[in-house]
Amino acid sequence: MMHAKSDSDMTSLSPSSPRSPKRPLYYVQSPSRDSNDGDKSSTMQANSPMESPSHPSYSRHSRASSASRVSGTFRSSNSCQKGGRKRNEKGWPECNVIEEEGDYGGLYGNKGVSRRCQICVALFGFVFIFSVFCLILWGASRPYRARVDVKSLAVHNFYFGEGSDMTGVPTKMMTMNCSVRMTVYNPATFFGIHVSATPVKLMYSEIAVATGQLKKYYQPRKSHRTVTVNLQGIKVPLYGAGASLAVADNNGGVPMMLVFEVRSRGNVVGKLVRSRHRRHISCTMEVGSHNTKPIKLKTSSCTYK
Repeated sequence: MMHAKSDSDMTSLSPSSPRSPKRPLYYVQSPSRDSNDGDKSSTMQANSPMESPSHPSYSRHSRASSASRVSGTFRSSNSCQKGGRKRNEKGWPECNVIEEEGDYGGLYGNKGVSRRCQICVALFGFVFIFSVFCLILWGASRPYRARVDVKSLAVHNFYFGEGSDMTGVPTKMMTMNCSVRMTVYNPATFFGIHVSATPVKLMYSEIAVATGQLKKYYQPRKSHRTVTVNLQGIKVPLYGAGASLAVADNNGGVPMMLVFEVRSRGNVVGKLVRSRHRRHISCTMEVGSHNTKPIKLKTSSCTYK
């Protein structure tokens, strides 16, 4: 078995001793993990004068290069896989390069998706909370219904007589001009209302003898307002209902009914949340052709639904 020379043995050899024969110099490579592949050791023999121990610089260079090759082989062998190794032109095993900095696109992509999800969740939460808030306001506005109180009916003109309709049929005709006064109260504490109404009709035996229209207006919160509606009917044919008209007028008054519907709309949160109410009103009274004073309507004379 051949042993490697130590540094002391190598320095003891001097070029001044020509009688000493040249001894072969061996460099033993430490075994690596690739010993099973047949690359257990490598030896180099110096035959030329440059390879003799008289050149210590060459020896140190050789040992350094050998050590670097050994260490390089050891490191590369650690990073290689155990099976199916390939070798390059110099005989060293080839290994896949380990990428220290990989592609983080997937991580950033996940963060992007997560951010979009967070935005969607936040938007959905905002919409949900806003919807609940609007629903609460809508529920709170339901009890605030406009209150209408019909005060009086003033008759300006009222007469009837014989006549004929547009087709020439003879019948009793009625002409009437009057006005209705009423008060509207908005009890809402945090929104105003837009007030309107259906045509106000003065009915006699299911025939509208006078009609009028309430003008739309806006009423602030917690406020009262008195409105007047003019009713007018000119030569309204009564047909069979006019037979008992003269008798009723002579007995104190012609029974009539005032019918209309008041509508209120409150914009609680702009146009998103609205509160709508309707109130159907009907009042009974007796109207005489000889009475010029306003007819006061009692609370029991009117029905509010």
